[in-house]
Amino acid sequence: MKKTILLACLFLISAVVTAQTKKWSLQECVAYALENNISVKQSALDIESAEIERLDAVGNFIPSLNGRGSLTSSGGLSINPTSNQFENTRFTSFSGGFSSSLALFDGLRNLRQLERAKLSKLASQYSLEQMKDDIALFVANSYLQVLFNKQNAEVLRSQNTITIDQLKRTQDLVDAGVLPKGDLLEIEATAANEQQRIIVAENNIKISLISLAQLLLIKDYENFDIVEGDYNIVGNEMLANSPYELIEKAKEERYEIKIAEEQKAIAEKDVQIAKGAYYPTLSAFFDYNTRYADNDNFGRDFTRQLYENDGVSYGLQMNIPILNGFATRNQVKRSKINVERAEYRLEQAELDLEANVYQAYVDAQGALKAYEAAQSALDAQDQAYLYATERFDVGLTNAFDFSQSKVRLENAQTELLRTKYDYIFKLKVIELYFGIPATDLKF
Repeated sequence: MKKTILLACLFLISAVVTAQTKKWSLQECVAYALENNISVKQSALDIESAEIERLDAVGNFIPSLNGRGSLTSSGGLSINPTSNQFENTRFTSFSGGFSSSLALFDGLRNLRQLERAKLSKLASQYSLEQMKDDIALFVANSYLQVLFNKQNAEVLRSQNTITIDQLKRTQDLVDAGVLPKGDLLEIEATAANEQQRIIVAENNIKISLISLAQLLLIKDYENFDIVEGDYNIVGNEMLANSPYELIEKAKEERYEIKIAEEQKAIAEKDVQIAKGAYYPTLSAFFDYNTRYADNDNFGRDFTRQLYENDGVSYGLQMNIPILNGFATRNQVKRSKINVERAEYRLEQAELDLEANVYQAYVDAQGALKAYEAAQSALDAQDQAYLYATERFDVGLTNAFDFSQSKVRLENAQTELLRTKYDYIFKLKVIELYFGIPATDLKF
């Protein structure tokens, strides 16, 4: 028994440690955000509301059925419901029945309402997909920012290790009289400055991790962390397309255009619905009623009274609109104005998409050039630093010049990281515009 309890405790401890040390991959972060983000959930609720609207429209094709009943106690001079005669007595009566009606023709408004509800649901689905794309980009950007901060801190730590080693060699050279003590002080100042930059870099890691956790609605900031890795640049084949090819593809795939198109279709459907009020409406009705009173003059029991006192009515009813204060005409005009507004919104959405895609294409090209330039700059700074190290070790350059060469190398390494992740993110934007789903982005 004790062995079983011990194994159970070890299992629980292992589970807790595993939960605390879990590191999130980018794909896990995106999937979790798409499932738990509040904005995504709100968009999903819009789809549910649209489905209810569709069910309302379907219900308009179904006959209505309503039951009724009343129990009355009367005293004094009252009408006996079974004989329709005034009687000066106290009695209890019951009446009940049900009625049904069905719209046979209403200017096709029921049909148009159903079509509108379907369009509204489709627009809500497009809005949800667009929200997912936006959230995926936000998560990717935040994730890449954490990676940049982590790798930047690692660069600073690596350089500080080199500085500490250099400090020891400089101490030996000063003790041997090869270098002046001022060079040692300069290296010490450089080491202290690097320690300060490491502290700032580590703080930036914490801040960026908190920002990512908040985006994911994860409250355990202390234990939240991501998988560390050197993400490669993939997806740059997107830039082989011309910006105009990307724009045409985006118009086919992007949800901004689809949403605007559906909104225009909804506005046009509203015009048809409003025009339906010009037409007469024709409906069928059926009504059944019966009654009972305890002072029945014929001595009939409850069941027999209900059977013999019942009545049925049915027929057709037509309403013809003649004059309603211009309400129908004005509603049609309002609906037509909304169509024009929707057309303008669609046109604006297309213009915005063209501008955004072109801007994203230019940004990606610029980010690529910046990354390539940063790579070239780092290669040059590597050579310059090696040369400065060799000269410093033999006393041909002072500590200040050597420190400046090292700072330039650190800056070049940081800039390479920054431009790399900036380029990766801008490529993801291009991929989304090209119609690649958010969950299939290449990393």
